[in-house]
Amino acid sequence: MNEDIICGINAVRALFERRPQDVQRLFYTAPLRTLAGPLCSLLAQRRLPYRELPPEEMQKAAGTTHHGGVAAVAKPREIAFLDIDNPPRTKLLLVVDQVANPYNLGAIARSAAFFGVTALLLHDTRLAAMPSDAVHRTAEGGLEYLELYRTKDLARAIHGLDRHFRTAAATTRSQAAPFAALPRDRPLALVLGNEERGVSLPVLEACRREIRIEGAGRLPSLNIAQAAAVLLQAYTAPTAAGNGSI
Repeated sequence: MNEDIICGINAVRALFERRPQDVQRLFYTAPLRTLAGPLCSLLAQRRLPYRELPPEEMQKAAGTTHHGGVAAVAKPREIAFLDIDNPPRTKLLLVVDQVANPYNLGAIARSAAFFGVTALLLHDTRLAAMPSDAVHRTAEGGLEYLELYRTKDLARAIHGLDRHFRTAAATTRSQAAPFAALPRDRPLALVLGNEERGVSLPVLEACRREIRIEGAGRLPSLNIAQAAAVLLQAYTAPTAAGNGSI
């Protein structure tokens, strides 16, 4: 059976909090002994293994030098295909169209969780990054707080979502409206595109609106993960006095 290796104390803690039943074993180094202690106790109750390792063995167990001193082995998380007739009930569905860099995807997931997003739709293609050890590590636990969905045909999915959401693609094109001008009277499906090519043409044509971030004009665009953070902050700002969830 395939297994996921999730590294970093924040990502591992989120895994234990959200999916404790999926954890199979835990490895950690001596400097992380105190932080790993409560996690080891939980595994001991389930009679599952945990082990303190020297640095060279830890690297082998984690499969990376960027393990942060702790790594959990877990059952892989199933990502459901989106049912366009029964989409997630949320005010904001974040949609990622073929973001290729796993570190960008992880950063997007981290921002999404920070700003209270509950659902993330991934365009599952050969070129797209999908949840991996690098994504989990960069997300700092954010992936565990998101409902994950996928689709092989995002343009078709966007057409279906139009019944439930206002669909908007983030672009740098001149015809795109400022994000601040977007009405808030309907739930929003916000589409972010690939780092180099942006939102793919079929998906762009399926969206009802195009929106942009207004800057000083010295550079044409932001990194996609930065853009996600800016847009999510702008969208959630009006609810800051409440509980912050969307």
